[in-house]
Amino acid sequence: MRAWAAVAAVAAFGAAAEGIRTPLAAAGDAKRGREVVLSREASCLLCHVVPGVEGRAMGDVGPSLSGVGSKLKAPELRLRIVDSSRIDPKSVMPPYHRVEGLNAVARELRGSPVLSPQQVEDVVAFLGTLK
Repeated sequence: MRAWAAVAAVAAFGAAAEGIRTPLAAAGDAKRGREVVLSREASCLLCHVVPGVEGRAMGDVGPSLSGVGSKLKAPELRLRIVDSSRIDPKSVMPPYHRVEGLNAVARELRGSPVLSPQQVEDVVAFLGTLK
């Protein structure tokens, strides 16, 4: 996908350099967000170490999520979850809420984001607790 197309796709969410300022849904719930992060659906543990999780294998492709709530504000977290390629076009993190301009998506999944707007907000709330 061309870089301008990625920018246009995320622009619909009101993305700016500092992130997506407007929440995608109602206020997030950190407890539900933790459940999403640990779920097979989101697959966060494949690439990230999540503090407070014991007895589960975790990857190291992405950075540890320890302290992410102290480093990034909610708009910045939201943008990384929606489409991290907006920050780094070479990011290997999948877009969890962008559906435009993707390649090799199974026909039955086309047009459906990995996470719902509410799940995005729940994950943002959980990540914000990781200080």
